[in-house]
Amino acid sequence: MDRRTFIKAVGVLGASLFLQAYKSDLVKALELSETKVLWLHGVECTGCTVSMLDGGSPDIVELLRVLNLKLLFQDVLMMQQGIFVDGKPANTSELNSDILLEEILDNEKGYVLISEGGVPNGPAGSGRYMVIGGKTYKETYEKAAKNASVIIAIGQCATHSGVNAAESEIKELLDHRGIAFTMEDSSKGIVNLLGINTPVININGCPAHPDWVFLTISAVVLGKIKVPDDLPYLLDEWKRPKIFFPPDHVIHDNCPRRGYYDHGELDLTVGGGKCLWKLGCKGPYSHADCATRHWNAHLSFCPQAGSPCIGCVEPGFPDSTRPFFVEIEDSGLVGTHLHTVAGVAIGGALLAAGAHAVRRTVLKKPEEKEGYAEESVSEKAEGEK
Repeated sequence: MDRRTFIKAVGVLGASLFLQAYKSDLVKALELSETKVLWLHGVECTGCTVSMLDGGSPDIVELLRVLNLKLLFQDVLMMQQGIFVDGKPANTSELNSDILLEEILDNEKGYVLISEGGVPNGPAGSGRYMVIGGKTYKETYEKAAKNASVIIAIGQCATHSGVNAAESEIKELLDHRGIAFTMEDSSKGIVNLLGINTPVININGCPAHPDWVFLTISAVVLGKIKVPDDLPYLLDEWKRPKIFFPPDHVIHDNCPRRGYYDHGELDLTVGGGKCLWKLGCKGPYSHADCATRHWNAHLSFCPQAGSPCIGCVEPGFPDSTRPFFVEIEDSGLVGTHLHTVAGVAIGGALLAAGAHAVRRTVLKKPEEKEGYAEESVSEKAEGEK
């Protein structure tokens, strides 16, 4: 199976169907050798691990088995704990996770490094805002990343530092870094700071979809994505697989509420069944296949369940998409990557309400805001005629 065939397959198959359809490839992979996986957690909530555990087709145990993956370290799932006596690591690697990780970093190379969470660089470049086993996570991560064959960063905290790098009074002091980017800045990614050349694949989302992670791991392990040769063709400018985060497609395109949007029928309060644009939905400028892949056993996704999309897959999240429940025209988001995409999405999608929305996005005056929320777009447009 060549790369083109693989891309087409991933576009229509879930993780379970992919594994079934390419069973012969899996058998060959099993016959060759096991692939070692080192899964590290930095600054985050472990929500992406929880998302992976919620994956059911396949579940994470089945993925490890059928791909012959050896999970070297995953401190949310493993039995070992950090044990210290008189300030020194005690016992052996069979019981002590800190000793186990040291042994892995000293003896293993060429593994797949799954990075969940960001890497603290503060205060003042010391990295001491996260110390595990007497060592900064920054120091541990540097060693782990340099010995890996590829880094798969999962979740927004790892891909762009996410909420950790959001605007706050202590942002600069903490100095949390994403793996290849911090927000939209590649110069502030931790790999750039540490001079690490290991290839990076970003799986965005808060959290990341299990399929996005499982299929990417499967493709790398089976050689369907050849690292690093194929990455320039398969990844977008943010190092995301285009098949899951298509540059020319947004969540809005396949939203089941799209018909209401086209006719300017917009909900002004929660609980309705129409378009959620005025409640802050960021679907028209969020690049992901959520609306076709769905979540929760492929049954639904945020707007379908009644929640506006908050744009959690976009590189500037959360600063570029908040306030989450305020429409983009009223949010004051100007000059960001997200706002640029928003203008294109509005201009290309709307019919009945389109001209009005575009005009307001570009030319809106402060006095136009008052009373706007009380009128539907269709009523406003009719009045202007």
